[in-house]
Amino acid sequence: MSEEAKKHNYSADSIQALEGMEHVRMRPSMYIGDTGVRGLHHLVYEVVDNSIDEALAGHCDNIKVTINEDNSITTEDNGRGIPIDLHKKEGVSALQVVMTKIGAGGKFDKDSYKVSGGLHGVGVSCVNALSEHLTATVYRDGKIWQQEYELGKPLYPVKPTGETDKSGTIVTFKPDPSIFQQTLEYNYDTLASRMRELAYLNKGIRISLTDKRNKEDNGEYVHNDFHSEEGLKEFIKFLDGNREPIIGDVISMEGEKNDIPVEVAMVYNTSFNENLHSYVNNINTHEGGTHLSGFRRGLTTTLKKYADASGLLDKVKFEITGDDFREGLTAIISVKVAEPQFEGQTKTKLGNREVTSAVSQAVSEMLENYLEENPNDAKTIVQKVILAAQARNAAKKAREMVQRKTAMSVGGLPGKLSDCSEQDPKQCEVFLVEGDSAGGTAKQGRDRKFQAILPLRGKILNVEKAMSHRVFDNEEIKNIYTALGVTIGTEEDSKALNLSKLRYHKIVIMCDADVDGSHIETLILTFFFRYMKELIENGHIYIATPPLYLVKKGQKKRYAWNDKERDEIAAEYSGGVQIQRYKGLGEMNAEQLWDTTMDPEFRILRQVNIDNGGEADRIFSMLMGDEVPPRREFIEKNAKYANIDA
Repeated sequence: MSEEAKKHNYSADSIQALEGMEHVRMRPSMYIGDTGVRGLHHLVYEVVDNSIDEALAGHCDNIKVTINEDNSITTEDNGRGIPIDLHKKEGVSALQVVMTKIGAGGKFDKDSYKVSGGLHGVGVSCVNALSEHLTATVYRDGKIWQQEYELGKPLYPVKPTGETDKSGTIVTFKPDPSIFQQTLEYNYDTLASRMRELAYLNKGIRISLTDKRNKEDNGEYVHNDFHSEEGLKEFIKFLDGNREPIIGDVISMEGEKNDIPVEVAMVYNTSFNENLHSYVNNINTHEGGTHLSGFRRGLTTTLKKYADASGLLDKVKFEITGDDFREGLTAIISVKVAEPQFEGQTKTKLGNREVTSAVSQAVSEMLENYLEENPNDAKTIVQKVILAAQARNAAKKAREMVQRKTAMSVGGLPGKLSDCSEQDPKQCEVFLVEGDSAGGTAKQGRDRKFQAILPLRGKILNVEKAMSHRVFDNEEIKNIYTALGVTIGTEEDSKALNLSKLRYHKIVIMCDADVDGSHIETLILTFFFRYMKELIENGHIYIATPPLYLVKKGQKKRYAWNDKERDEIAAEYSGGVQIQRYKGLGEMNAEQLWDTTMDPEFRILRQVNIDNGGEADRIFSMLMGDEVPPRREFIEKNAKYANIDA
């Protein structure tokens, strides 16, 4: 057979049968989501989840996570230790099976674990497959056992290395740079946020995080201990620390309904946002699911029944809906399900139908007791609901104005929008540009085929402090809705976003590289997070990164995005160097703006993701809310990352 014929011969030999670890290495994104920053951190979560499973089974209460100097990770727990005896079916140690077989592990044995975390049970074997080196050390049966691996393959059989009176498991792994090509550097704050979350979700467990790459002023390694005695009740206080509560205490419950452990905590505040955070077996189900439906049903039914009986609704002339009962509400719903069924785009939407009634019953009982025992708080909540209903009716009228404008033809697009000629939204991008001056430069520098420009006048409304009807009345925000072509509201959820007619799949926030620009960027991001979160979740929001400096010497010129780059270029050019500091986009000409910030071949775009919904909610409420002290503390802590213009 000729070489050409072989190319086109599709036979059984063409099918690659990839088993287990090989498949993980060839298709890592199938197992950990991606091979970028998120996937890198997911490796840590998978290993820690094994320790959490031991804790859920009642065998572990102390977990230590360390970021080592070389960006490897060490996790240690005081659980029973992974079994090391011979696995009858595989003919090797159970430790080697757990470390090298996808889908192996105690969490698939109902006698070992009633419920378990981990997104899809891929576990530590997946981490092993994606690590250039991993060492597993087990304290069990009075001995210390060890096995090392490279790229998921064992270097030697499990062997004893000493004696001990402890029990537990230590795993040290270093991610494979050939897989994680974007970065190998772990972010301390990202890991701290998840460890804190796990401590709140599993009260009584102590989780520590140490960073051996950095030291505090006192010479100690950067370190945090996370421990919670009250669980979700403390979690709510942490998340809502930057908001003003309107009731005396956190409403909470913990118990079992229909053999499903349910834990709920909630509080009402003076804000106009609904913040619901849901978890299944410690997994953040940001797409919601049956447990969230059960919470909403229990809340609405019980509160409406109380409000009707109280007579407080007698003079209200408009309908009260489920949305009204959730405005200004922060709540966390955590359930433990033996066999969770996940749905949705990212497999984080719970599908188990039996969970709906379990959570609904639990919430109803919790609320009935609280309202009966706290009549003043009950009255305050109902008054808040009535206020929300009034605002919703006003917002509905304002929103309908936006919808009518959006539904019109291209002639109904905002006057300031310079649209592109391409009709396929997947190929189109729109730049939200600060100010008319920069907008004018961007219009001249863009590629008109696929790039649209929408200049925004000054600082848009801070939606964190505004009621919904004020948001939809705002001219700049109306222009954003109209330009994007999205519609708002469904019968089930008046705030839901319909993306079916989204006109651009890349929405790029482009602001000056100074303090004012950063503030405007944060205002726009706050708006997207509170009112168009689906755009962030679907990966449509980006931030442009204009350069800070132009370094010139004669005919030679290069751009620098930070002080370090500026100094390196200046040293390379040596002597007679001119440095121009860009204080705003308007200081660049159209060609420079295209070359540095808009040309897809050379620009740096940062995609906006939500790794942790609770943490994002907390930070937005802190930065854009009314409470000044926590905002000042955050700015002082992070001031080293800020560029302050004189």
